[in-house]
Amino acid sequence: MPIDHLMKTVIISPGIATYGAMLIGGVVRDAGHEVRLSTALNAGDADVVLLSLFSTQHLMDPAIRDFVAGVRASERPVYIGGPVSAYPEYVLGELAPDAVVVGEGEETVPRLLGRGVSPDLPGIAFSDGGRIVITPPAPPVPVQYRPLPLIPDDIGRQSIRGANAYIETHRGCTGACTFCQVPRFFGREIRSRNLDEIRKEVRAFREKGAVRLSVSGGTGSLFGYHGEIDDDAVIALLQMLAEELGPKNVSAPDIRVDAITDEILEAIRKYTIGWLFYGFESGSDAVLRQMGKGVTVAQMHEAVERSRQHGLKVAGCFIVGYPTETTEDYEATKEFIAEEMLDDVFVSVAEPIPKTPLADLVLRTPHERNPVYAPHEGEYRSLRLTEAEARWFDLSQHADMYKPLLHVVTDEVFNMYLAEARKQGEDVRRVTALIERYEKGGDER
Repeated sequence: MPIDHLMKTVIISPGIATYGAMLIGGVVRDAGHEVRLSTALNAGDADVVLLSLFSTQHLMDPAIRDFVAGVRASERPVYIGGPVSAYPEYVLGELAPDAVVVGEGEETVPRLLGRGVSPDLPGIAFSDGGRIVITPPAPPVPVQYRPLPLIPDDIGRQSIRGANAYIETHRGCTGACTFCQVPRFFGREIRSRNLDEIRKEVRAFREKGAVRLSVSGGTGSLFGYHGEIDDDAVIALLQMLAEELGPKNVSAPDIRVDAITDEILEAIRKYTIGWLFYGFESGSDAVLRQMGKGVTVAQMHEAVERSRQHGLKVAGCFIVGYPTETTEDYEATKEFIAEEMLDDVFVSVAEPIPKTPLADLVLRTPHERNPVYAPHEGEYRSLRLTEAEARWFDLSQHADMYKPLLHVVTDEVFNMYLAEARKQGEDVRRVTALIERYEKGGDER
């Protein structure tokens, strides 16, 4: 339906005020619209609702589905954007919004608010009489200069892995990990922001009460990248953040093991909380190749050694239950953790994000050969876990045993790990069923 130029808008990011929602809020505000940001499913008196969804699980959330239906029943438009827009057919099929903003939304959203759904508007998807229309993509957005985000007044109370917010320093990733949608969403070319613009943004967050900020953008050390790591650019970024926030209030996580230099590691020690979060994913070279990580276990060991030479704490992220992961592959991951005695460990069951190579692999893998479905027949058999769930449960306890500081697995911790293992397994099976329904027509295998 036609829409007036100026709209009273609410942007909803369920549960967490994400950076993407704040950024779009700033764009909408500077376009002249009245806008507010909410983490609750509450449209209030808004003329139009923008939902910023960052997880495939959101598509299967009955509360979100009912909310969208209720807003549309009140004859107010609902638009959905965020990372889920990488698979707009799923969003339209599951939640039935008026349109999906596909990809980067800074230019598309204001046009959508001003003109409404139109087949000549780039970067959207919508249903037309049961037929899904996906318009040509909008061009990549210049990121050097842009409006300040719409920052909530209570941002200082939010905690995402210890930070009040993750701020974007660049877009794109040079990697090609099969389970990740970052290079598929933003591209593999690195687009870095202007340093002074980032400083203005940091000050705006600080004025709203933010105490600790974290560097986002996939791999933090790719800021300023032009074919090779730019030490000076990364160091200048971290130094600026420390000047604005204090060095103990800056976090620079999520770095690839092949994207570090001694100069950057020293800057991380000097200007941040002193932690690194590496996406190791597996201790098996075979699985790393299947994941498209582009690194080896030897490089992982070297990265840990170099980081500790600079006095840094090292945390690692690992994925279990990859469709091709064998018992030997999993044991190699346990050996890596035991050898390196990481300061912290985060474990995930491999979740196939739609439209990624991992999702294609899952579709080709019969359930009986997929660790997410295959029953565990080992030492945790009495717990009735799948193989992937058992590996999550086992690796979490194993990692606690090898952390430098003593971690005791009490009954409470045991039960917490058990519940989380089952939840992750169930979440992945729900996503897998969703992918099968859209990509294979729900065929039984």
